[in-house]
Amino acid sequence: MPYDKRSDLPDNVRDNLPEHAQDIYKEAFNNAWDQYDDPEDRRGDAGREETAHKVAWSAVKNEYEKGDDDKWHRKK
Repeated sequence: MPYDKRSDLPDNVRDNLPEHAQDIYKEAFNNAWDQYDDPEDRRGDAGREETAHKVAWSAVKNEYEKGDDDKWHRKK
């Protein structure tokens, strides 16, 4: 289920990521949701939603990292 706006994102995303990272997550999730519609395009037996969440977190981790303070910070 694609996300229309930040407020639609799961609590663990909204409660932990800065707004910009939430935007990255939302866009990556939505793109992956479309891209991995066909089960043959996914690895193993992962479902469409699970795959989209993995892609979204990976996209966030390209630009953000969790600091020693347990908060997400933009990479330098």
